[in-house]
Amino acid sequence: MTIQINTDKTLTGEKRSGDFFTAQIAEALQRFESHITRIEVHLKDENGKKDGYSDISCLLEARLEGRQPIAVTNQADTTDLAVTGAIDKIKNAIETIVGRIQKH
Repeated sequence: MTIQINTDKTLTGEKRSGDFFTAQIAEALQRFESHITRIEVHLKDENGKKDGYSDISCLLEARLEGRQPIAVTNQADTTDLAVTGAIDKIKNAIETIVGRIQKH
């Protein structure tokens, strides 16, 4: 499972943060690793350099073997919260899809 993190120009993509998010995603989706080929993370600040409420957006796109990619978004006040919320959403979506696959 490959995890790629992309940020817009207003967010600083520190290597330390990228490694932390990569580890967090890998741990959360570990049991689905055989079904996932790639995860793409897109982080952006909706308001640019201006302050705002829930202005950090995280889009997670999961590419599953033999399936169309699925994507979820989450907005929060901080990058950590945005990523954590998106991880929860993608995990639920993948659980549903993998559950359907296993029932058939």
